[in-house]
Amino acid sequence: MTYNQRPRLAVLGLDGLPLSLARDWCRRGLTPNLARIAMTDEARSMRSELPELSPVNWTSFATGAGPEEHGVFGFTRIDPHTYEVAIADSSAVRCPTILQRLSAQGLTSKVINLPNTYPAHPLKGMLIAGFVAPELSRAVYPPFLSGPLTQAGYQLEADTARGKDDPDLLLTELRTTLHSRHTALNMLWPDLAWDLFVFVLTETDRLFHFHYPALSDPTHPLAPACENFIRKWDALIGEFLNMYEALPDPKRLIALADHGFTELITEVDLNTWLTEQGLLRLTGTHDHENDARAIASDSAAFALDPGRIYLHTRERFSRGGVTPTEVPGLLDRIRKGLMSLTFEGRPVIRTVHEREILYPGPMAGIAPELVAEPHPGFSLTAKFDSRSLFGFHGRHGVHCADDVFFYDSNGAAPRRLRDTGRLVLDFFDFPKQD
Repeated sequence: MTYNQRPRLAVLGLDGLPLSLARDWCRRGLTPNLARIAMTDEARSMRSELPELSPVNWTSFATGAGPEEHGVFGFTRIDPHTYEVAIADSSAVRCPTILQRLSAQGLTSKVINLPNTYPAHPLKGMLIAGFVAPELSRAVYPPFLSGPLTQAGYQLEADTARGKDDPDLLLTELRTTLHSRHTALNMLWPDLAWDLFVFVLTETDRLFHFHYPALSDPTHPLAPACENFIRKWDALIGEFLNMYEALPDPKRLIALADHGFTELITEVDLNTWLTEQGLLRLTGTHDHENDARAIASDSAAFALDPGRIYLHTRERFSRGGVTPTEVPGLLDRIRKGLMSLTFEGRPVIRTVHEREILYPGPMAGIAPELVAEPHPGFSLTAKFDSRSLFGFHGRHGVHCADDVFFYDSNGAAPRRLRDTGRLVLDFFDFPKQD
């Protein structure tokens, strides 16, 4: 096989993009380049892994496995001895990634802005990690990449902390990161010395969180400014598609989101709910909203973002007091209570998943006992700083598990994110079980 005949797979990540919204934009003429894939028979919706968060789902893509195998259940993880809550970064991934498996077979990958790959691990190829990546030097492999990226002004992430209350600043930040992705694409693609190319645009997720109504309603006051940004985003998608189309055969294109999105009805703090139920008591020692050291020893349960509920058992947590005989009754009580929770007459929770059913695998021991899946529009949080049960805290859009964008030039129809990673392995003829 000659150099130009090597099979190549290009993956375009469109973080947070719902298929229904994508097609609405295309019908309105806002995104003509996206329409090249979104309006075809090969585009369809799929479902996210639960919880419907970026690290859970992009890691499921990156491993071809679910959380019960890769061990990432949310943005954070808790130390059962110290109760310290830390970011669940790439060091938390407990099974081999697609990139590692391809490297072991001598195949080259180039990856730009894939979430939950920080700190960057060695591979055959090049990688620029995505969210959460606090600094560039540990976000790239090989390390020399940080030099040209720094010189080019590469920005890892938009400053949403400052931008959430300032639409102009947020859009300026997002234009900067979009330009950074463009710069990286032009650095890593042209030599075609790769078998797998992954290019993820996370800007839509950031914009949706703070301005989703402006992107779904063209009459919204902020719609013109937000739509102008989406046109720039679409232009970059067009460049990527043109580069893909210029590749020699054999080749394949996959485009996917990690979860859907919809307009926020209200945030719902599950630790406040557990406190009201007498199942959680917080001490006055917390330093910030994610300080789980505030969990008192007589607490029966607590939650971590977004809907992960853990029983405070003796066998798992150093200060836990729940005994095995108490577990079934607590699970039943929490499940029934959540299913009866309403906001302005509307049910909040679609279903409550049990660990044994949702996560039947080797990492079940570190999984939450229950995962609450909300009805679309409700954002489940779990803070440790005594918030109200319902409220708004600067966001107007929320993830949802359904309506997740997917496109495959070969016409595959995956059911959820882990299946998309398996498509990559299948393309490169990895055995089903190895």
